[in-house]
Formats: sequence, C-alpha cells, structure tokens
Amino acid sequence: MKKIAVGLSGGVDSSAAAHILLEQGFDVMGVILRLKPENAADADISDAQRIADKLGIELRVVDRREIFKKSVIDPFVSEYISARTPNPCVECNYAIKFGVMLDYALENGCDGIATGHYAKIEKTDSRYLLKRSDSAKDQSYFLYKLNQFQLSHSIFPLDGLEKDFIRKKAEEAGIHVAEKRDSQEICFVPDDDYIAYLTSLGITSPEGNFIDKSGNILCRHNGIINYTIGQRKGLGAFGKPMFVTSISAENNTVTIGENGSQYNIGLVADNLNFIAFEKLENPIRCDVKIRFRAKEQPATVTPNADGTVTVIFDEPQRSVTPGQSAVFYDGNTVIGGGRIIEQL
Repeated sequence: MKKIAVGLSGGVDSSAAAHILLEQGFDVMGVILRLKPENAADADISDAQRIADKLGIELRVVDRREIFKKSVIDPFVSEYISARTPNPCVECNYAIKFGVMLDYALENGCDGIATGHYAKIEKTDSRYLLKRSDSAKDQSYFLYKLNQFQLSHSIFPLDGLEKDFIRKKAEEAGIHVAEKRDSQEICFVPDDDYIAYLTSLGITSPEGNFIDKSGNILCRHNGIINYTIGQRKGLGAFGKPMFVTSISAENNTVTIGENGSQYNIGLVADNLNFIAFEKLENPIRCDVKIRFRAKEQPATVTPNADGTVTVIFDEPQRSVTPGQSAVFYDGNTVIGGGRIIEQL
C-alpha cells in the first residue's frame, strides 16, 4: 500500500498515526467522518483540519450520519429496550470506520486506511490475523468483527507504542492536540448519560418489580434501562449488599441477589465472526474476554447447531452481561468473537 487514508478524529492517536505514516514515506490523505449533528461535530472537525494543515495533508470531511444512525445508534437503542447492554464501538468499527470509510478511501484512489487503534495485523500464507498490541492500550477487543477484506486493507501505525511516546511524537510534530484528553465516552451520547439520551429519543421505561432468583417480588424498580448486570448502587436498602444478576424485558423485571450470585459459569453468544479461520467446526480451548476491561479467562467454546456458541469457563465469571462482546483469544491472536445473548 502506498496511498493511505487516515481516519482523523481530532485526537492525538489518529494525529500521531498520520505523522508516523508520513515519516515512513506513505502518501497520506486525512478523512474525518461527520457522524454527529453539526454543532456536536464541528469542534472535532476544526481540530482535524488544523492537524491536517500542520502535517501538510488534504482532509476530506465525509458525511455519513444516516448510515451511522442505522448501523450504530438504532441498534444501540434497540439493545437497551431488549434489556441488553450494547457495545456500539464494536459495531462502529465494523460498519463505519472499516466499512464506509474504507469504501470511501478505495473509491478515491487510496490503497487502504489507517486508524489510531492499538492493535496488530499479521499476514500468514492463507489469512490476515488480528493480534493483541504490545501496548498497554491494546484495543483488539473492539476489532474482532473485522473481516479478511477489511484487515487486508488496514494499517495500525501505533502498534506496540505507548501513550507517552505517542504524545511526544505529536508534540514534536507541533500537533496542538498532544495534550487533549482521551475520550472515554460513547461519542454520540452527551456526557455519557445514556439514560438522558434514551429519554431524549422518547424511550420510556416503566416501573416494574425487583425479584429474587426464585421469582419472589422484593420491591419496585424505576425502569429496566436504569440498570446493568453487576450493578450494586441505586438498588435501594435491603440490609445487605445486593447485585443485579439479570434483567428481563419481556417480564419487565430486574433480578437481584446477594454477593456471589452475580457469577456465571458460562454464556451463549450469537452474531459470530471468526478471523483465525472461516468457521468453528469443533469445540476449542481458548481464553475469553467478556468486556473490555476484564481479564481474559480460560474456557471451552462449543459450536451449536443454530449458529451460536456455548462458552463454559473453567471458573465462574462475574457479571456476564448480555449485549456485551465475548472475544476469543489464542495467546495474542484474536480467534473471533460474538455478542453475549444468554448467561449460564
């Protein structure tokens, strides 16, 4: 690949990625996707333009708000209504950053794209593999849905680099966002207040019952969208610590239990994507990560006739959460992953 479109977000990681590619001799074009309403996106676009001007590269502003709503926002809302806790970054990476942005790059004379993700791509004789980055900021968990075409047209210039070094590179290049804080929020949810966001869309969540594992009614809850698996605070007074163990949209109930009840021995996952091979034919042993900040755990993953997989952990895991992603690792290699739909 000679000409690369870099996804510039206005942040330090993507800026450093563009700078590194220029140092390596690539022909670089910047692309920023307009995904949010204009007043919410203008600051990031202005930052990206200043970065592009400083680096001496062209910046294209590409409006993809309609497909972003359809591919990321609408499923996010639907998952919450269905009593699942979604992972919109996974869908955005697959459908938007490595989907429509890659399509735009290829249609406009580029050979591929680069982003500021911390991950690694390796080519074998038969496949492109996604691997965990050597950096402490490894983000391979969010990239497990990428397919072979996407991986074969992507570069991760920050692989193996640490954040302090990245900020230093940005400073050396005179990039003014070197000290800009990393975003820790869902980009389209103001102030990371997803309840207020859902309410602004007219999503209502009626009161219902807190129940125990036997179905006994304990008291009333304020609406299922206000709770997540493993939650302890905001449940009320029960004379002892209680945790959310499951949520039912069908029955409008939130099941809670004492400490220890929030552990599960396994899960069922759907919407599977495998990177290391085309399809899982037989049970495998691997490590499974059930949320971004969780440590991966040894488990057996078994394919089911309905296209799902069953994951059984060697030891029970805390707060297995429907809607989140279960990502499978063989050492540093991402085997694949799927969406958690059931606790076991």
